[in-house]
This record gives sequence, C-alpha cells and structure tokens, in this order.
Amino acid sequence: MSDYQVLASKVKQLEAFETKQKHTWCSGCGNFGITAALKRALVLENIAPKDAMICYDVGCSGNESDKINSYTIHGLHGRVLPLASGISLANQNLQVIAQAGDGATFSEGINHLIHSIRNNFNITFILHNNQNYGLTIGQASSTTRENVKMSASPDGVLTHELNTLDLVLACNPTFVARSFSGDIDHITETIQAGLNHQGFSYIEVLQACPTFNKDTPQEWYWDKIHKLDDSNHDKTDIWAARKVASEDFDKRIAIGVLYQNDTQKDFGSKVVAREGYQTNLTEEVKNYDVSQLLERFV
Repeated sequence: MSDYQVLASKVKQLEAFETKQKHTWCSGCGNFGITAALKRALVLENIAPKDAMICYDVGCSGNESDKINSYTIHGLHGRVLPLASGISLANQNLQVIAQAGDGATFSEGINHLIHSIRNNFNITFILHNNQNYGLTIGQASSTTRENVKMSASPDGVLTHELNTLDLVLACNPTFVARSFSGDIDHITETIQAGLNHQGFSYIEVLQACPTFNKDTPQEWYWDKIHKLDDSNHDKTDIWAARKVASEDFDKRIAIGVLYQNDTQKDFGSKVVAREGYQTNLTEEVKNYDVSQLLERFV
C-alpha cells in the first residue's frame, strides 16, 4: 500500500492535526509544504496529536504553532533547542520536534545547535533554511549567498555563506538529512526517517522565500536538486556525507539522508542516575518540605 493510500485511509487522523487558524505566510512560501509534510509524517508514523510536542523558535517557521493541533510552545529567539531538550528529557513518552529558521539557528542559537548535536538529545529538529530573516523583512542571515542584496545589505552581502551541513557533520552527529520545500513527498519521507531515529535528527529543508529572497526562487532549486538513495550513497559513511555537503551549491544540491549512525545512544539513555527508573521526570513532580533548609539561612 502506498503512502497516499495509507493517508486516504487515515483521513480522520490527518484532520485531527488541522486547526481553524488562517495561514498567514506569503503566497508561495515553503512553510505551506513543510507544514503539510509534518502532518503527513506524524499520521504515517501513527503519532497522535497528544503524543507530539512541537517546539518553535521565533520567525516565519514559528507561525506554524497555531496551524497544527498538537502540544506546541514558542521559545526565545535562537533558544528552541535547549527548550526541546529539556522537554525530551523530562517526558520520554512524547515525540519531541523542534523547528527554527536559519537566522535563529546559525546566529543567535549556533551554540545550542552544536551542543544539541554533541549531546545527541532525542529530538527531531527541522531547520527552515530560506537564507534570510524573513519575519523581520529580509535581512541577510549566515546562509545568505555572498553578494546578494538584502534589505539591510543594499550593496550585497560581503561575507561568504555558511556551509550548514559541513558544520553539522563536523560535530559528529548521528542523523543528518536535507530536503526541499517544493517536494512534499520527499519532506514527508525525510521527517519520517528522523522521527524513527533514536537521537538528535537534523533535517534541513531548503526553502524558497518569494517575498524577500529573490536570489533563490523555487525553479532555482529544481534545476540543481538530485536525490540520494542507498544505491548511490552510503549513509553510514560520514566522509561520503561530507563530500556531498561540499558539492558546489550553485550547480548540484543533494537531498535525502546524508548520514545516519544508529550505534550511539541518545543522551537520556546514558544518564547513570536514571538507571532502573520506570517513570519519567514529569511523573515524579511533587511538593517537598524545605522548611528545615530555610531555617539554616534565618
């Protein structure tokens, strides 16, 4: 049975993720495709709205928070990953998903990204990369291409863009993938793969921004994209992944799972102090009498 047939048989489950909120993204924004793909992936993986916790950063991607019926929360700009990490550690029964843009992730929050990868928290992280700060009307971000004119860079960006995948792969991750907002089927499959990975799943979605980033429209990507699969790429070889990540972005863009390492335990599974516990931290919350402690400071 194809995914379309499965989804057709699960219309009620898909509808359960819908809300009555009006979508306010610009016409042609990649967020429409990413949101649709996320809902499909959750349904195909039999994850109900009550079992998913979706954490949002500040930005256009964060406007999804009331467009999907599930547990959702906004973090501070660039700080969504420590928020999601804490939730994941506190309640391992939840499928924790974090979403943020390239501005928040690779500027304000780059330190949090590096340590989330390093600690291998059990989170699926979806990076929306539209190569600008879209919500604040198009300032250049760390991923904006060199010489491109943006709203606060009228003479063009003076520095070269950050190679996001190469940076992530240098941090010894356990799951790295890339997709494209114009291909909902591919995003769905990629998110499913991330949801099934035990550990930190980094999924970068290249995204068109029709309003503020005219340099990379939808058709710019379609001319360069090629799909990776097990027949032409060894996803267990990190150096093969880094070779793909170093391809000339102006000529060739690979999408798919670049790297996956299933031999490493996630952070929560390695905490010695929690060995033998059958409960989550959220189930252990209770009141404690601290009066004797306070008396020491009177």
